[in-house]
Amino acid sequence: MDFGITGKWALVCGASRGLGLGCAQALAGEGVNVVMVARGSEALEASAAGIRAASPGVQVFTVAADITTAEGRAAALGVAGGPGTAFDIVVTNAGGPPPGDFRNWDREAWIKAVDANMLTPIELIKATVDGMAQRGFGRIVNITSSAVKAPIDILGLSNGARSGLTGFVAGVARSGIAAQGVTINNLLPGKFDTDRIAVTLKGASEKTGQPVEELRRQQQAQIPAGRYGRPQEFGAICAFLCSQQAAYMTGQNVLADGGAYPGTF
Repeated sequence: MDFGITGKWALVCGASRGLGLGCAQALAGEGVNVVMVARGSEALEASAAGIRAASPGVQVFTVAADITTAEGRAAALGVAGGPGTAFDIVVTNAGGPPPGDFRNWDREAWIKAVDANMLTPIELIKATVDGMAQRGFGRIVNITSSAVKAPIDILGLSNGARSGLTGFVAGVARSGIAAQGVTINNLLPGKFDTDRIAVTLKGASEKTGQPVEELRRQQQAQIPAGRYGRPQEFGAICAFLCSQQAAYMTGQNVLADGGAYPGTF
């Protein structure tokens, strides 16, 4: 299937590794020019080199910056032709807040979580959505978490901040931009084999006293698919949501969790 997005420009956040990298790889594979943003320049450049080698027909730029800061967003948004107006696709993604006990989180911890996982995506949407609407095409995909549908006790910071973003997107996605060719969807990962799962497993191990490998085995046994997801699989879903064929999907929370969520809705 031709996704119809060859030659488009995408901004992908948190793109040096994990799910963000999976999205950047998949979009480049569809002929999309990619601006990759991440804080660590060394890993970012290595990942970009891999994409250039695999997809030689596309342009790949890197921005080593913290997307949760105003300066980082300005640097990223300026790459493809000037303050966000030239991006056709935006994939928002920021590292999730640390796990822990809510009793230990002060106001600063909550503000940091909300800033990274709610306000930063909103700022990126605000900076790009009108340009997309004027051109008649736009795709915004927010990488959130399956915890939005099934909260995880040790991820309270993430539960709260990402749920706030979900509520915001539910409204703005159904505003006038929907008739102008712009869609906004949330992509909710379950357990994928990334650095993030290593962090949450470590937190769970410290809380329960069980070895990380045993917790890993238990978790995978509870997933109907029998395994963790692969970032490449996640990226493929993201690329579809960015395609011409997904034009009639907006304001949705797309769950990718190997069947782990037990609910009907």
